[in-house]
Amino acid sequence: MIRIDSSLTPACLRKDVDRLFQVSGGKIASLQRSWNPRWGAPVVTVAGRYKSREWTQWTQGFQFGSPILQFAATGDKVALAIGREGTLRHMAGHVTHFGVHDHGFNVVSTYGNLYSLAKSGHMKSDEGDLRLYELALRVSGAVQAARWTELPGGLGYIYSFNGPHSLFSDTVRSLRSLALAHRLGHALMGENDRRISLLRRLLQHAETTARFNVYFGKGRDEYDVRGRVAHESLFNVNDGSYRCPSTQQGYSPFTTWTRGLAWILCGYAEQLEFLTALPEGEFNGLGGKERILRRFLEVARATADFYIEHTPTDGVPYWDTGAPGLAKLEGYLDRPADPFNDWEPVDSSAAAIAAQGLIRLGRYLSLRRQKAEGSRYVAAGLTVARTIFKEPYLSVSPRHQGLLLHSVYHRPNGWDHVPKGRKIPCGESSMWGDYHARELGLLLKRMMEHESYYTFFGG
Repeated sequence: MIRIDSSLTPACLRKDVDRLFQVSGGKIASLQRSWNPRWGAPVVTVAGRYKSREWTQWTQGFQFGSPILQFAATGDKVALAIGREGTLRHMAGHVTHFGVHDHGFNVVSTYGNLYSLAKSGHMKSDEGDLRLYELALRVSGAVQAARWTELPGGLGYIYSFNGPHSLFSDTVRSLRSLALAHRLGHALMGENDRRISLLRRLLQHAETTARFNVYFGKGRDEYDVRGRVAHESLFNVNDGSYRCPSTQQGYSPFTTWTRGLAWILCGYAEQLEFLTALPEGEFNGLGGKERILRRFLEVARATADFYIEHTPTDGVPYWDTGAPGLAKLEGYLDRPADPFNDWEPVDSSAAAIAAQGLIRLGRYLSLRRQKAEGSRYVAAGLTVARTIFKEPYLSVSPRHQGLLLHSVYHRPNGWDHVPKGRKIPCGESSMWGDYHARELGLLLKRMMEHESYYTFFGG
C-alpha cells in the first residue's frame, strides 16, 4: 500500500520538476538527431536507444507531443519547433485513421496541445494556425466516434483494433478527442444527415466501460474486488450481449494490468474536469449533469483506492497485480518497489499516468468541499511523482534516450528488453511513459506557480 506523505505540496517538488525538464530537453534533442521517420514511430528503448515495434503507430503523438510539453513547461522554442514541425509533417494521417482507438493519444497530444497553447496565448500563432489545429481536432473526434459498436439499452463503445467485439480500458483516454471536437461544436454525421452527438457517444462509451471493465465489489463474479479493472471486455456483436473479460497486455482477465488501471483512473478524473466545465443544458436528454458526474466520480474513486491499496509503498506498481512471480516477493506491498528484482518487472509508466489521475481527482474533490478526501488523493499523487522524478526512475545519463526508466510494454509477448545479467526487463523507457512524466511535470509546475491549471481542453 502506498505510504502517503500528507505533508507534500506541489511546491515541495519544485526542484524535482525543474530537474525533470532539464534532463528532458537533452532526451528530446537526442531522439530528434537520431530518428529516421522511415522507421515508423519510436516505441520503447533497447539498451537506451529508442526502437520502433510494429503493432500500430499509437506512440507517434507522444514523440511530437513531448517537445510541445517541453516548450509549455520551459519556453524552449527549439523544442516547440520540433513538435510543431513533426505534427505538421507526420501526424495528418492519424487524424483520419479509422483503424485504431488511439486518437486521444496521437491527435490530442499534438494538435490538441498546440491548439491549447495557441488559444491561451502561451504560443504565438495566427488565425490560419488556429483553424488548422481546430479542423484536425474536429475531424479526429468524428473519426474516432465512428469506430462504434452499438449495444442494447443505449450503450455502446469505441472498439479496439481487435475488432467490433472488443472494448479496451485504454480507450477512455481517447474520449479526449470526442470531448474537444464536441466543445468546438462538431458532430458525427451519419446516414440521411443524421447528426450524432459526440458528447452522447463519449458518455455511452464511459458508461459501458464502467459497467463491464471496472469492478465495484458488488458480487459480479468471484473476482469482483472494488476498483479492479479488466483490460478488455468481449461482446457478441450479433446481439450485443456481454460475454467475458479478457486481456491483451495483462497476465489474465481476472487480474489487474496496472497500466490499464491507470488509464481508467486518469481518464475518468480528467473527464470529470471536462464535464464539470460544460453548461447544464448540454446534458439535456443525456441523463442529467449531476447524475453523470456522480458516476464518473464513482469510477475514479474506486480505481484510485485500488491503486493505492495494491501498489508498493513508494507508489510504483508491478506490471500486473496478479503476476505469478509476485509470490516470490514476500511482502512486496509493504516496501518500495524493486525494479531490479529477479521475478516481475515494475511499470513506471503506470505510475506516471496514475499520479496525474490521483492529483486531478483530489483537486476535483477539494473544489467541492471534500477537502480531507481530496487532499489525500493529491498527496498520494505527489508521493508517486516524488518517487519517479528521482533516480532510479529518472534517467539522468545522456547516453540513454529515455526519460522515465523501468517502463514495460508487453510482458506476455516478451517485447521488453532484458539487460545482460538480468532475468526480467528493467532500465528501459517508453514513449508513453516519457510523455506522461512530462505531462505530470507540467501539471505540477502550473499548480506550484499558480498559473492556468493544465487540462487537455484548455490551458
